[in-house]
Amino acid sequence: MIETKNKIYAINGPIIKIQGPTDFSMSELVYVGNDRLVGEVIGIDQFKTTIQVYEDTNGLRPGEPIEGTNESMAVELGPGMLDNIFDGIERPLKEIQKVSGAHIKKGIKLDSLNREKLWEVTPVISVGETVNGGEIIAEIPETKAIMHKVMVPPDVAGKVIEVVEPGEYTINDVLVKIEQINGNIIEIKGFQKWPIRKPRTVLERLESTRPLITGQRIIDSVFPIAKGGAAAIPGGFGTGKTTMQHQIAKYAETDIIVYIGCGERGNEMTEVLEDFAKLIDPRSGASLMERTVLIANTSDMPVAAREASIYTGITIAEYYRDMGYDVAIMADSTSRWAEALRELSGRLEEMPGEEGFPAYLSSRIAAFYERAGDMENLNHTNGSVSIIGAVSPQGGDFSEPVTQNTKRYVRCFWALDSDLAHARHYPAINWITSYSQYLNDLSHWYAKNVDEDFMKNHNEMMVLLKEEDELLEIVKLIGSDVLPDSQKLILQISKVIRLGFLQQGSFHEIDSSVPIKKQAKMLDIILYLYERSQSLISFGFPVSYLTQSNIFNKIINIKYDVPNDQLEMLDHYYDDIDAYYDKAMQENG
Repeated sequence: MIETKNKIYAINGPIIKIQGPTDFSMSELVYVGNDRLVGEVIGIDQFKTTIQVYEDTNGLRPGEPIEGTNESMAVELGPGMLDNIFDGIERPLKEIQKVSGAHIKKGIKLDSLNREKLWEVTPVISVGETVNGGEIIAEIPETKAIMHKVMVPPDVAGKVIEVVEPGEYTINDVLVKIEQINGNIIEIKGFQKWPIRKPRTVLERLESTRPLITGQRIIDSVFPIAKGGAAAIPGGFGTGKTTMQHQIAKYAETDIIVYIGCGERGNEMTEVLEDFAKLIDPRSGASLMERTVLIANTSDMPVAAREASIYTGITIAEYYRDMGYDVAIMADSTSRWAEALRELSGRLEEMPGEEGFPAYLSSRIAAFYERAGDMENLNHTNGSVSIIGAVSPQGGDFSEPVTQNTKRYVRCFWALDSDLAHARHYPAINWITSYSQYLNDLSHWYAKNVDEDFMKNHNEMMVLLKEEDELLEIVKLIGSDVLPDSQKLILQISKVIRLGFLQQGSFHEIDSSVPIKKQAKMLDIILYLYERSQSLISFGFPVSYLTQSNIFNKIINIKYDVPNDQLEMLDHYYDDIDAYYDKAMQENG
């Protein structure tokens, strides 16, 4: 048993208290009890110290020792994180399974990263050079898809006095030695540690001018997110949150994926693991796992570790961002994280806020989403962290506190609709209640790289969909027969937009992911059909006559009929629409 003056006084689930003053500091990593459970100091006053334990506290007794470390709660950052799965405090679950089976043994101590594996290291600096924090000193091919870049810790600068020869080394080997101005010698290894609750240092936050292209039409062309942006996917059970995150993870134009399963069901996380292992990265042809980090904290794991998992994931993402990579975080779901905050707050006997959530819920959500951004790093590379957080409001009620507070801090809101999901319309994003505030920021990029009429077409589409929504309310009351043909045409063309553009099959060979230029062309064709049909209506043609033509169904089926690598085929559809128009004019000339 460890001899220490710091002993457990009270136990309340994952919350441990020590009576009297201690020499611990806030956010210090501590080991609790004879089993040395991992904990973190979360409260200090002259009468007591409060500790949050990240493991199961069953069996703990008052009087057991608590050992300090003089270190903050931190994660190890280095090669070996990709194609790996960790729990909420970055313990490697594959290695834990070998030692303790299907359940995590209490007090188990394993290094987050493999200390014995040899990596091929290529230094990119020389003796005598002066380096600053964040500068890249060596490269390691972590997977076939990603080159890992070993960096100088942000708080270190000086002259390089020793560099290893290119070759194979473990992450524990010293790769570079740096002499600081004060004469101290700093040894740089293949990995570093960083506190999970502290954002990593950058030079500057850049404007959001690059879209995160996902291959999903309703995102890229309707409610886009910028690289370095933040988006929320709220939706009730069965509306497709996880499938949507899978699609984004697989097809988004991003270098690294960090998937955080926060408080989700065990069988759902198993499905994620199995699916991600099978997914083939369309960019490299290798497994998608080769550029993915998975963090799994299922609903039966300790609640405190669930609270920490979000910070573990964002810290790993920031580390890869500092190398110059674009990183996307899938947090599924932030509602379970908020529930962990609520449980811990209740055990701490804090004054509850709305629906029992702690009063600081809003600031915690803000602190998480604010760590997203497109940044200029210390090494003058540009990298981004984009956060896509799923929200699981009970009963699909978007007025509950987690959804409402999330809306305050994200600029992209993809509201999933249970009625659309029940109608098998996927992605089930409601185009009336969803929004993106990145449109103006990205308009120049779309005009330059996609189509100069892109924003005009987008705005026209949204006007049509909103008019359809209003007209459907009238149709429910008095039927569609009373509507003039111009409004009946709006209903008809909106149906083409919904079925042919907004609806997308996640398992279809062609339609699962669509290049942005094809998206823009599809929308332009639909609006051209509307323009020509309007002209016929103005000549007195009834909508019933127009819909007898097969042209509407033909435009809907573009998404299945035109391969993504044969976009020149799209030009023929303009000719088909003109032929439809000319035939109508000739028959009734």
